[in-house]
Amino acid sequence: MKKALCASVALATMALATTPAYAGTAELLKRLHEKGILSDEEYAELLAEENKPSPAAAAPAADTMTRATESVDSSRMVRMAPSGIGLEVGPATITFSGSVNGFYVHDNPATPTARTAVTGGIASVGSNNSSAIRNGLLPGFLKVSVAAQQSGWDVGATFGMYPGINSTAYGALGANNGGQPTALATAGIDFRQTFMTFGKANVGTFKIGRDIGLFASEAILNDITLLSSGTPGNNVAPGNTTLGRIGVGYIYTDFQPQITYTSPSFGGLQASVGVFQPLSSLTGPAESNSAPGFQGKVTYDGKFGDVAARLWVSGITQKHDLVGGGDYTGSGVDFGGKVTVGPVTATGYYYTASGLGTTVLGLFDTGAAQTGPGIAKRDSSGFYAQALATFGKVSVGGSYGESRLDYASNTDRVANPNLLDVNSSYVGQVRYGLTSWVTLIGEYVHSKAVAHSGNKATSDAVAVGGILFF
Repeated sequence: MKKALCASVALATMALATTPAYAGTAELLKRLHEKGILSDEEYAELLAEENKPSPAAAAPAADTMTRATESVDSSRMVRMAPSGIGLEVGPATITFSGSVNGFYVHDNPATPTARTAVTGGIASVGSNNSSAIRNGLLPGFLKVSVAAQQSGWDVGATFGMYPGINSTAYGALGANNGGQPTALATAGIDFRQTFMTFGKANVGTFKIGRDIGLFASEAILNDITLLSSGTPGNNVAPGNTTLGRIGVGYIYTDFQPQITYTSPSFGGLQASVGVFQPLSSLTGPAESNSAPGFQGKVTYDGKFGDVAARLWVSGITQKHDLVGGGDYTGSGVDFGGKVTVGPVTATGYYYTASGLGTTVLGLFDTGAAQTGPGIAKRDSSGFYAQALATFGKVSVGGSYGESRLDYASNTDRVANPNLLDVNSSYVGQVRYGLTSWVTLIGEYVHSKAVAHSGNKATSDAVAVGGILFF
């Protein structure tokens, strides 16, 4: 058969001797087949023979490829990270994430009178309306994380820089001291995160450094105003951030030096516990604290049919030793949950505390100046409820929250007659997902502060802007 085929090809080649030259044997066989000189069977067999690699020619090529591959040091290669924005360099994965936001915020404050004075109130009071171009509750941020596996451990380091877009009047609170809207001023960078981690899937993860706290962290992370403005705070001279719902439903968790441990997830149940740098008072007498602060949190994530749920409870305690004598312990506990059914997500949250205040941790919330043993403390509590419905690119949400503060003693009542009784706010919000990175947001906020004396102040604000995450 093979001899007959070769004879056919030879004759056919002679027959085509007067035709133009062809690119190669395969092209010649194709033309012979098209002219009917080769049958289908003959064409297929000859083409298969033609396509067989030459052993003599293949060996050098294979040897060359092997030598080239062996000469590459894979530990020095740079590759794309398997997910997110980043790269793999040798044994390490470096990832980048960030956010930028800005809002036009117009605030209509309460007119200042004797009846609008509320000590600790969050509603703005002023003679004129104010306008600002500013960050919302989040400043911008840039996070860089490096992760690797070494000796069977997953290890990592994270650095998070949070710059605001407004100029800062530096002081006791650094980049968060307050705004300075003047020419030639500069924005501030709040370097909130610097921490290392190491752990194993079956052991859990240890964290050492500065990062978000455990107590009340779920409250802010699930708050719809985290991506927008909420209560403006000082809108005339805007600082790094607005208040959002801080002090109007929960206490700010803050970013704190810590050593924490987080367990593996057991069927959706996970626990974290840590020791924290003890916080001194922002407003009270000097402290010399002998013990660290302690915080813990337990979360549960589960799905029940079409219903997804996240539940949590957390706590905090810290003893405060006063330089002038005496001590007291600030403590608090909170719990909440988030449920998603179809396009709707609903969130509820509650906290109760003693000696913590209503807005930020570390306040000397004992009322009138006290020393010695048995220092009385102001108790506080708060809650918020919210819902967010998403239909395609459009989301519509709303929330209501309150924070309450009690007197520490009768002495405190006499010394601070206009002390805050209740801070509250309504928030209405509309979002539009312009792209997978960019969300445009419009928001209306009505804030109200009521004192124990009956004094009251209300303010209204509108915020329009956008936020980008990558």
